[in-house]
Amino acid sequence: MFYYLFNYLDKTFDFPGAGMFNFISFRAGLAFITALIFSTLVGKKIIDKLQQLQIGETIRDLDLEGQMSKKGTPTMGGIIILLSILVANLCFGVLHNVYMILMLVTTIWLGALGFADDYIKVFRKNKDGLHGKFKIVGQVGIGLIVGLTLYLSPDAVIRENVSTQFDRETYTEVVEYSSQEIKSTKTTIPFFKNNNLDYADLFTWAGEHKQMLGWIFFVFLTIFVVTAVSNGANLTDGLDGLATGTSAIQGVALGILAYVSSNVNYAGYLNIMYIPGAGELVIFAAAFIGATIGFLWFNSYPAQVFMGDTGSLALGGIIAVFAIAIHKELLIPILSGIFLVENLSVIMQTSYFKYTKKKTGVGRRIFKMSPLHHHFQKAGNSGIDALWQYPLKPLPESKITVRFWLVGILLAVLTIITLKIR
Repeated sequence: MFYYLFNYLDKTFDFPGAGMFNFISFRAGLAFITALIFSTLVGKKIIDKLQQLQIGETIRDLDLEGQMSKKGTPTMGGIIILLSILVANLCFGVLHNVYMILMLVTTIWLGALGFADDYIKVFRKNKDGLHGKFKIVGQVGIGLIVGLTLYLSPDAVIRENVSTQFDRETYTEVVEYSSQEIKSTKTTIPFFKNNNLDYADLFTWAGEHKQMLGWIFFVFLTIFVVTAVSNGANLTDGLDGLATGTSAIQGVALGILAYVSSNVNYAGYLNIMYIPGAGELVIFAAAFIGATIGFLWFNSYPAQVFMGDTGSLALGGIIAVFAIAIHKELLIPILSGIFLVENLSVIMQTSYFKYTKKKTGVGRRIFKMSPLHHHFQKAGNSGIDALWQYPLKPLPESKITVRFWLVGILLAVLTIITLKIR
């Protein structure tokens, strides 16, 4: 909104300072500040309203320290994050940009899906919430929309880094880009010297149809990534500030990746594909970071509000779609390593329990509890038949959260430097 207003003032009246809104860094800073202030100021009013409506979290007694003290804490606080993201981007984003449109649609779509789940849990008193198949349909739906939009939109293009020459005088690489902007199924693959992977190359046996099969594979991969990451964020949302802080860290890394990918000079330095128009994703990332940090004001231990599925499903989906839009989806296992491990811990726990029960008649566990963050809240050798008993003493919730954040920071840094580790 302000971009269009000040762009008009600049071109029509040569209004002093209006040209600042053409700079991505300037608008990103304003988006961050707006989302941060909005989430902290309006967040308190929303929390008070949730308390008035008696929208409190229902807590299952899992015999975890301090767990029952959370009973009655307002949930559905993800509304604060979503509104902050939307307000900041509507104010400072270029709203006709295809990447901005995709991110806003993803935010609203998955926010609405999570809201429906929370609504059923809170107001209809159904602890199971929205039926699993409807969640999957919603996640598959947004994955399909994103995949097809990136396939069909003429604005979702790249310029590929086609050759590299070494300048012996300056001891630097000089990267040359293709002169044309093209639709491409190529993505960035870490740890390889020639780090562009074309999904179409997986179907060379199909001859002239390989490009079409590459796009079909890309769409299905998009659906899988969006579903996996949004579910991973949902599982991670079990301790005060854990999912929020972890998401903010990933948002910083994604913002950096979007910035270098949309700037031909930085893209050339890193020898990665140049993505025209992806600079608007920096605005979205700034708003995302501001909103999540602002929400931490209330969600840090001891939490005054929980985000609920309204926030967690949307946060995971946003991270997934963002990475896909900048052709960095294969970095997700590193960047979203916390979400991945949380997902795997549940899968491993369930599978091993069923396997041992079928074999011996008694189900055994790998972890004391899953998702993984709850494992550290349980004492070892306390009668739980688990393969991994460390730590013997339960860790305080705040310590677990901060340690997960530290691991998340290391993974975010590793994600960025993979662009140079080849």
